Amino acid sequence: MPNRLASESSPYLLQHANNPVDWYPWGDEAHAKSRAEGKPIFLSIGYAACHWCHVMEHESFEDVDIAKLLNQNFVCIKVDREERPDLDQIYMHAVQMIAGRGGWPMSMFLTPDLKPFYGGTYWPPRDSRGMPGFDRILHAVLDAWRHRQEQVQETAANLTDSVRRLENWGEPEEDSLRLDTLWKAAGALERSFDHTHGGFGGAPKFPHPMDLRLLLRAWQRTGREGLLSMVTQTLEKMAAGGIYDQLGGGFHRYSVDERWLVPHFEKMLYDNALLTPCYLEAYQATGNADFATVARETLDYVLHEMTGPEGGFYSTLDADSEGEEGKFYVWTADEVRAALGEAFDRFAYVYDVTPEGNFEGHTILNRPKTWEQCAKILGQDEPTLRSEMAECRAKLLALRGPRIRPGLDDKTLLSWNGMMIEAMAMASAILDEARYVDGARRAAEFLLTSMRTGEDGLAHSYRLGTARGDAFLDDYACLASGLMALYEATFEERWIDEAARFLDYVLAHFQDPNGGGFYYTSDRHETLIARQKDALDSSVPSGNSAAATALGKLGRLTGEARFSDAAEQTLRAAATFLDQYPTGMGQMLLALDAHLGPSSELVLLADPGSIETKQALSALRRAFLPRASVTLRSMNAAGATSKLLDAQFAGKSAQTSPTLYVCSGSTCQPPVSGAEAIAAQFDKLARIAT
Repeated sequence: MPNRLASESSPYLLQHANNPVDWYPWGDEAHAKSRAEGKPIFLSIGYAACHWCHVMEHESFEDVDIAKLLNQNFVCIKVDREERPDLDQIYMHAVQMIAGRGGWPMSMFLTPDLKPFYGGTYWPPRDSRGMPGFDRILHAVLDAWRHRQEQVQETAANLTDSVRRLENWGEPEEDSLRLDTLWKAAGALERSFDHTHGGFGGAPKFPHPMDLRLLLRAWQRTGREGLLSMVTQTLEKMAAGGIYDQLGGGFHRYSVDERWLVPHFEKMLYDNALLTPCYLEAYQATGNADFATVARETLDYVLHEMTGPEGGFYSTLDADSEGEEGKFYVWTADEVRAALGEAFDRFAYVYDVTPEGNFEGHTILNRPKTWEQCAKILGQDEPTLRSEMAECRAKLLALRGPRIRPGLDDKTLLSWNGMMIEAMAMASAILDEARYVDGARRAAEFLLTSMRTGEDGLAHSYRLGTARGDAFLDDYACLASGLMALYEATFEERWIDEAARFLDYVLAHFQDPNGGGFYYTSDRHETLIARQKDALDSSVPSGNSAAATALGKLGRLTGEARFSDAAEQTLRAAATFLDQYPTGMGQMLLALDAHLGPSSELVLLADPGSIETKQALSALRRAFLPRASVTLRSMNAAGATSKLLDAQFAGKSAQTSPTLYVCSGSTCQPPVSGAEAIAAQFDKLARIAT
């Protein structure tokens, strides 16, 4: 019989709806049962694409004996971390304090008043591989609860106090926002850089998109080629590795080895949303067309595979298909030979296809050698080889299509969608590809229509026609950044007003008036055992770093002090963390870089449809100007709708289209007119500061 999860909408919770475990969703019913019966809570948190979550489900939650032990002695609650990141944050901190590490599935034991007292991550059902079995853990916890409950309650109280203390960020120094912080972070990244394979540290290896973008800005400030080469080497190695889907485009979660060959095969919307701007900015900085190609392939994958009929972007693709991790993506040499015929030998050389394979007897397609090296060794010119390999990849992609696909988590998450809207909007401008701005606009319209809660609030997630849960700090901040990128791609001023509406909501409902920065939950959210203020990035930007980024950007676009002041206050509040954890706060450092400047507010008066205006915008979007914001209005102000932008255009006039004003703060340089002169100005602004 299905358990109570059968009435939920989360694909992850529905995966557990037929477990023999008597699961409850998080809520009053489960909490009341725990209090009434005096039973501890077993809290299990995971997500639909999590491989080890599947393993623990099959091994333990489908085990009748373990289910009986759980059902008789605990109140069992299952949570989708993507639906409830607030719960995940709180109890993950507790797990890390207990076990010294975190991860999913998260397994936590709580008192009836929801305080954590013991936990970990994955446990096998019985003792194996040097790990205690889940059955042993359950008996030990139950024994402690029955016979040493006073000690358990004391542990829970102390652990909860420790989690609550995390919201105290400390007192920053007076002069806390300085360039030295950026150099300290760049130095730490240099020391951990893998000069052979790119990336940072060893296995498992993660992409670090925010850190890569920070290094691009450090290079732009200093002209140090070593900083740029760390970025380009990493991006090249990732795009050539198994972490990148060589046939369908898009990136997997991370690499289990140090050379980007064997990925953890799940595909997350946020990874692709965060990596795309890296490749776009590297393309601007270097002119390397391969970086633009990776951005296109990644976004085309998202449009084709991760976009719902209403325009919102789906969350994840599972790592597993047919119960095996990666089965959908890997090949045997015989399969490839049968598909490609006489082109097989060349393809096999380029993409590392061998009879023995490189992954459990199969092949993960990757390119160990550069295109130039392959062309030279195979005796072909490079364009011809690239063209032939593209045809081969298309054949294999068509052959892969009918395979049983990995499971899709088709819920729409607000923050991840905001990140992808920003990536799509950036790409539409930089690559001059209309399909990306269309994708960004459709997604934005969908979110603003289907995920509103009243006039001013938004929901966190959406699935099957229903929006659920109040949005969190990163939801509002990431959406605001996406809408501002959409404005800069289209100059449709309504997006600025929407971004301001949501950031004003953040200022009203999330701000910590005493300690600075923002709480992850609003004053309208459910009250939990702690109200977190997240500072450190995880695989996505923290809520505070996303807020500092969005507020600073809107302040520069509009000149509105309430936004720029709030951004600066957040940076100052987080200054202690920036100093102590320079490699854990990439997005906050990007916000700091923009705050420190020199920033450029580029104000264009132009005929939007003229050839010269399009030429000027093309020059702008080719240039790497990481601290610039751009506004544009027609010379007669036709189409102007946002009063927030009026100040940027006040006192500015143009006799010739297009005319550019370059401003910094309240100071503007004399205007420059004509596409050629404006392009020269952009080139000057993009020059490396040495």
